[in-house]
Amino acid sequence: MRSTRTSNLAPTRMLLISQPSTPGLNEIPETRKETRTLIDMMKRQRVESLLLEDDAATIGRVTEEMKTYDWVHFACHAIQDREHPLTSGIHLHDGRLELLEMMKTQISDADHAFMSACETSTGDKTLSDEAVHIAAGLLAAGYRGVVATMWTIRDAHGPEIASEFYKHLLEGQMGKVGETRLESRRAAHALDRSTRGFREKFGDTEYALLTWVPYVHFGI
Repeated sequence: MRSTRTSNLAPTRMLLISQPSTPGLNEIPETRKETRTLIDMMKRQRVESLLLEDDAATIGRVTEEMKTYDWVHFACHAIQDREHPLTSGIHLHDGRLELLEMMKTQISDADHAFMSACETSTGDKTLSDEAVHIAAGLLAAGYRGVVATMWTIRDAHGPEIASEFYKHLLEGQMGKVGETRLESRRAAHALDRSTRGFREKFGDTEYALLTWVPYVHFGI
């Protein structure tokens, strides 16, 4: 379902979710660096943002805040449940925000989501004709576009790819009233530029390919 936001001229409001130390899962410390870098970037460009990190990022809090912010950035663990695809989801502090629950949610002002998390567009090979993955759940919730990953990504390089993505989006995007809006229609181009830059820097080794190839864009 396409977003029902009434104005494409409204300044962006961004929600960031970080889980560097999710209970019961391996630590991913670079997610803290990633979201801190993005918060600083948004502050310099006067983009209103909110960071939910560690025990502040509960299922209930994240779900409620997503209804009031048009952009969302996840830096955390996620999983594609191959036995029960609709229970795939994003690991938050108190449990998994599941795909089925995302699909039930309707977010009226949703614009774009960036999922710096593993397996967020992996899907289910037994349902090859259906998009049963987390990115599809966010599209169903109302987001116009989603950046997601086809398989596991490396914690060490997540901050660089994410920051390059937003840097390209922010170029020339200062709003007329002195507040910045991010253009979701430029997201695919920004992702292409950020992954190309990573490829030029690290080459086409197997390590490099497994780092930047997983990122894909859905939507408009």
